[in-house]
Amino acid sequence: MTFLEQIFASLEKSGDSVVLQELRDGRTLPVTGRQLIDQVMVGRAYLRRLRLKRGDRCALLAHNSTQWVAMDLAIMAEGLTVVPLYARQAATELVAMMKDCSPSLICCGDQMLADSIVQEWPEAPPNFSMSKVFTSSRAPLSDVALTVKDDDAVTIIYTSGTSGEAKGVMLNAGNITHMVGCTSGRLDQLMKRGVGQDSVFHYLPFCFAGSWIMLLTCLLRGSRLTLNTDLGKLASDMRASSPEYFLNVPALLERMRKAVDEQLWQTGGFPQKIYSKAKGAWTRRQEGKKKSGDGVWLGMAQRLVFPTIRKKMIGNKLRALICGSAPLSVETQMYYSMLGISVLQVYGLTETTAICTMDDPNVKVVPGRVGPAIAGVEMALGENEEILVRGPNIFPGYWNRPQETAKVLQDGWFHSGDQGEVDAAGNWKIIGRIKSLIILGSGHNIAPEPIEEKILEHLAGATQVVLVGNARGYLAALVTGKVSGENVQAALDVVNPLLPHYKQVRAFHLVGDPFTIEGGLLTANGKLKRDLIAERFRSEIDGMYRATKTA
Repeated sequence: MTFLEQIFASLEKSGDSVVLQELRDGRTLPVTGRQLIDQVMVGRAYLRRLRLKRGDRCALLAHNSTQWVAMDLAIMAEGLTVVPLYARQAATELVAMMKDCSPSLICCGDQMLADSIVQEWPEAPPNFSMSKVFTSSRAPLSDVALTVKDDDAVTIIYTSGTSGEAKGVMLNAGNITHMVGCTSGRLDQLMKRGVGQDSVFHYLPFCFAGSWIMLLTCLLRGSRLTLNTDLGKLASDMRASSPEYFLNVPALLERMRKAVDEQLWQTGGFPQKIYSKAKGAWTRRQEGKKKSGDGVWLGMAQRLVFPTIRKKMIGNKLRALICGSAPLSVETQMYYSMLGISVLQVYGLTETTAICTMDDPNVKVVPGRVGPAIAGVEMALGENEEILVRGPNIFPGYWNRPQETAKVLQDGWFHSGDQGEVDAAGNWKIIGRIKSLIILGSGHNIAPEPIEEKILEHLAGATQVVLVGNARGYLAALVTGKVSGENVQAALDVVNPLLPHYKQVRAFHLVGDPFTIEGGLLTANGKLKRDLIAERFRSEIDGMYRATKTA
């Protein structure tokens, strides 16, 4: 059975049980399995009347909602290829992607989104808003047959484009079927129960591969998935839904950690003292430098403070946080471990159907590593420690880019472009991106990410540290955020002695305002566009090297 057949069978089985619920405008809007099937069939009825051809592309541009889910399933069930797009992305970038894949129609969450596309692209294909699809007068399709086969491309997901133009990653039904089976298997290990509904919270846009796989996995498992629709209410929605697990990006976990620190500093008193003492004791224990009395403070915190933090942060049913998309710092992962919260890391790319590895909940998690390969997936190291992957999760190719496809698919292996290493137990660690490698004039190849992360750990107030130095004599850094030159130098004085001479950062420039998606220097999912940053700050970078040379 394909993943679509499995999902529809699961929804039928769920019947009158709630499988999705939106938190919107202070209300909870639940949808049962049976109601979701009805909505999908209404969506299919709308599409069927348009007489589209099998394999035609349908762009889906909307924020997360139950209707998004219904439309996504309807498009694929009709044998069309869904192209999910990020509703917060600039219209110019969205139009570039749509021109690339030539959709037959564009489904928009609301008229404002549709208007923004037409304004940028007057010749755009026909568009419609979901309010025109899901009307009470529209009868659902009675023909429930599915004709999707394993090798059918069911979606084209555009990559974030860290090095320039976004590419359309085709994923077929076989890719998705394998992946949701694997992710569901890992969640079985986490939940350790034969019956009952998982309670899951979700806030990440469905248009991102990992987020979409989590959605499909929840539908497959008959879970109750609670959708946040207002990021301004993320914290309160998280607590209200009291999930057993949910998918995160490192940035949110960092923010939650800082919020706890700030709140306890404001509260003060004995709880703050216990918390601070316990943090110090925990750090010393991890460094093998524990002192007498540390166990007392940790014991008090575990009884009196940490349970309250967990409950106020996420509720009292949490079994684990799942984290992916970008490297999570060891320090942050250890912080949650101190609180008694397990953080399971995943690693993958859109081209690998989002996931290659995931921490095994039944095995002790190794901080800083992203777990072993999932079932059926082989991983190896190639030249420059590049991670190579093969298995049923590997995409068939980029849309209309055979040369780009040939570059990354060689001899049955997908060349990820990521540098990694693996320990004896099969746990992988991601070192950096090969495309991000800085090659100094001396010939040394340097992955910038670990150094940037280490500097940020010692630089409160900084938002980003971006290393530069290609063909130069040494590394230099651009630093964004509210920091002073003295603070940056102090951080470098701590970090540099820990590094070999060629990895030491010898100059820096304060940029001020952080790099943003809106400013064009971050991708839609928050990754640095290093080439564009280097181009935009060329004169400042040249200035750093001139100043150091003449000093």
